Amino acid sequence: MYKTMLGQSGFRKGMDLYFQRHDGQAVTCEDFFAAMRDANNADLSNFLLWYSQAGTPVLKVQSSYNSEGNTYTLKFRQEIPLTPGQSVKEPMFIPVAVGLLDSNGKDLPLSSVYNRECLQSITSEGHSVSTVILRIEKEEEEFVFVDIPERPIPSLLRNYSAPVRLVSDITDDDLYFLLAHDSDEFNRWEAGQTLARKLMLSLVDKAQHNQPLSVDPKFVNGLRSILCDSSLDKFIAKAITLPGEGEIMDLMEVADPDAVHGVRRFVRKQLASELRAEFCRAVETNRSSEEYDPNHDSMARRALKNTALAYLASLNEPEMTELVLHEYKSATNMTEQFAALGAIAQNAGDVRDEVLSDFYQKWKGDALVIIKWLALQAVSDILGNVKNVQRLLDHPAFDIRNPNKVYSLIGGFCSSSVNFHAKDGSGYEFVGDMVLKIDKINPQVASRNISAFSRWKRFDEGRQALAKTQLERILSSNGLSENVYEIAVKSLAA
Repeated sequence: MYKTMLGQSGFRKGMDLYFQRHDGQAVTCEDFFAAMRDANNADLSNFLLWYSQAGTPVLKVQSSYNSEGNTYTLKFRQEIPLTPGQSVKEPMFIPVAVGLLDSNGKDLPLSSVYNRECLQSITSEGHSVSTVILRIEKEEEEFVFVDIPERPIPSLLRNYSAPVRLVSDITDDDLYFLLAHDSDEFNRWEAGQTLARKLMLSLVDKAQHNQPLSVDPKFVNGLRSILCDSSLDKFIAKAITLPGEGEIMDLMEVADPDAVHGVRRFVRKQLASELRAEFCRAVETNRSSEEYDPNHDSMARRALKNTALAYLASLNEPEMTELVLHEYKSATNMTEQFAALGAIAQNAGDVRDEVLSDFYQKWKGDALVIIKWLALQAVSDILGNVKNVQRLLDHPAFDIRNPNKVYSLIGGFCSSSVNFHAKDGSGYEFVGDMVLKIDKINPQVASRNISAFSRWKRFDEGRQALAKTQLERILSSNGLSENVYEIAVKSLAA
């Protein structure tokens, strides 16, 4: 946020002063704040509340356009949730980067805005700008942009200018427009994620009521526009990645791992089917036989290719399996080979088992790679994966006395919502067994694994009962460490 408010040169001036004053010292957040403020002679009142006031601000935005006066108004209201020990909250200093798009998807030039009954110039060296930083310092603020020739589409919080929860009156059509046209890559990504969350939540509701599922063609075409825009190479892989299952469950009153998993898998396969040609083209055009290079362009190329490959593998068709196998065998570096392995590992079968074995034989001498190999299998969403993980406990690669290997295998399994939260309780029972076993060897590691139970009340009554049974079983065990006991008690009381 400092860089957003002060600009790159202002931020550098602040850093220079900070090192001049404090190099080699033990310093505080207030010292860093003072250096930024003093180097730029800036008014940063209220900003220190970010360090002292708990809770993530909710920023509510309403917009309106006056066609007669060619003005566009944004009304902001900030709300900070109450937190233990802080029943009174003060308004925060929230920098909001804003751009306005015309009907062609181009940034409108911005030159002035009314705020607090004052017309403020927002030009840079006499020229209009496409992005302006609005300072939200009161509970309610209003900004009126002038000389706006048509109703614009607002691009709010550009480049994630402040860590707030944004609630706006922007429509789904506006989000699709931003997904296709916004010049700010973060907001283009966020528009896609917002649309994906809405789509997946609606499909979860349909799945729970045994209704047919379908993916909105607008969503498919929105991702197609991203895939076909060559100017976005460094951004495409992130933009076409769906929100995770945990993120969707966090938005539900009662989390339903089975429905969320089924919906996310359905959407992935539908996208892979509808965008097959585009994904195949992404794989082909981003292959490289050149020596591995960790520069940004090469990383973006690999990320896009690997993401496209994962989509295609989800189809579980012979042609796509052959494609992924070819990428695995022809990979010139471990990054791409491991990504191809991950794509293959989505689907149970002989091919998966053979490639996992081949990878282990090639890399078994590298401990860090083998930790990733264990984690890849542990996080698998293949139904009934608990049996595969139990077999890996006896694999030569696993050592229960090695914390990192325990985190990768047991911790990895806990992150697979559909298997850890299996309706029959097998996932809970397995982790409960492992917590008791590990506790006798390393209580700190065991306490981290039992924390997977901490949100058991977020689920349905059946899963709650099964999770509670395991927590009570752990608490009743003889010789339980203080570490595990404390987290088990807190989890039950949560």
